[in-house]
Amino acid sequence: MKNEDAINEIFSNGFMKEAQWRGFIYQGTNNALLDKALQEERTPFPFYIGFDATADSLHVGNLMGIMFARVAQRNGLKPIILMGGGTTKVGDPSGKTESRQLLDDAVIQKNIEMIKKCFDRFLIFSKEPTGAIIVNNDDWLKDINYIDFLRDYGKYFSINRMLSMESVKLRLDREQPLTFLEFNYMILQAYDFYWLNKHYKCRLQLAGSDQWGNIVNGTDLTRRLSGKEVFGLTAPLIMTSGGEKMGKTHKGAIWLNADKLSSYDYWQFWRNCHDKDVVRFMKIYTDLSCEKIVQFEKAQGEELNEGKILLANEATLMLHGEEAVKSAQETALKIFVTHVETKSIEIIGFTDKGIPKTTTDLPAALAIEGMLLVEGLCALGMTRSKGEGRRIIKGKGIRLNDQVVENENKKLFKEDFSDNGLLKLSAGKKRHGLLYFKEEINGQ
Repeated sequence: MKNEDAINEIFSNGFMKEAQWRGFIYQGTNNALLDKALQEERTPFPFYIGFDATADSLHVGNLMGIMFARVAQRNGLKPIILMGGGTTKVGDPSGKTESRQLLDDAVIQKNIEMIKKCFDRFLIFSKEPTGAIIVNNDDWLKDINYIDFLRDYGKYFSINRMLSMESVKLRLDREQPLTFLEFNYMILQAYDFYWLNKHYKCRLQLAGSDQWGNIVNGTDLTRRLSGKEVFGLTAPLIMTSGGEKMGKTHKGAIWLNADKLSSYDYWQFWRNCHDKDVVRFMKIYTDLSCEKIVQFEKAQGEELNEGKILLANEATLMLHGEEAVKSAQETALKIFVTHVETKSIEIIGFTDKGIPKTTTDLPAALAIEGMLLVEGLCALGMTRSKGEGRRIIKGKGIRLNDQVVENENKKLFKEDFSDNGLLKLSAGKKRHGLLYFKEEINGQ
């Protein structure tokens, strides 16, 4: 079932309804039957979601899957977190244009131990019926007898069908090598589902949409061997409105472990998201209610800015805790805000490098006669010259109170400032500044 159908389906089960509203459901093997099974099941419904140990931390790109599992547990399902200690040795070709670097056992085990740390923040691990558990597929894959495995399970996999899978077609169409080792990955992942169904009564796999082929193989194999109906659900792969893959920035991945990325940088990542992403990210990456989120659907300007701060606070609170949120906000103030009084204008400078650039020699007459916008940009250190400011304006890269400026000779007057005397300037996505207008300073 494709994304368009999933969006328009009507569900009865609480998990399915919330997952649909928050934007988690992209494809499903049989959503209507899954919805019915969840409604009729009296005991917790075990599901699994897998993470290979290719690095010593997960990143924001993995966070959608974790939040998907969080929503499921909140609605009465039992999470099984599968650490791919075995499959990491093979390397998943899904979404990749080249082979993954193969890691040895020691590195994989170290990565697993580091990755495990973040799950406690998002899921509840306990002996309760819906308590999450962690398993490692190396425990059952490492001792497989190759000949026996081929005889017992290889007959259920069609090469024709495997060649049609997106992860395989991508490589073949681009004439990029796909090793036989990687080609076996989908068989091993399918076997994981069957093994978890047999030993933990697992009936559902959650994953990103790039795993669709692997999920279908797993549900088919499990159904054939057990005679039981099992299901798969995928979440869409998230791209930002700026066209970037979620969690990837010019500075690198947005890691979830604090030893790889500070809580402040994590907070800033959400704080600096694109305007068009605020509501979408609130639904996916926070526990905020529908009533709270819809308040920001038509937000603009300062209200939308408040939404970004709320998103950053909620996302950081979940991963790093309340103290980290307070610290991030305090750090933002210390780094990005400074006050330099002039005779009629107080400059409050924000810079992307954390060192405010300000000026103290703006003549008082500018507040009355008007000040060129490009002079304000220079005063805040956002541009190096008036000429640079004009060039950026021509390229529609300057915003005044979040509105694009098109007149390169625009002047700023008293009436451009808000009631509290503030005027916001932005150059690109990262550089922001405030001009603060005062009628009188020090009795003058």
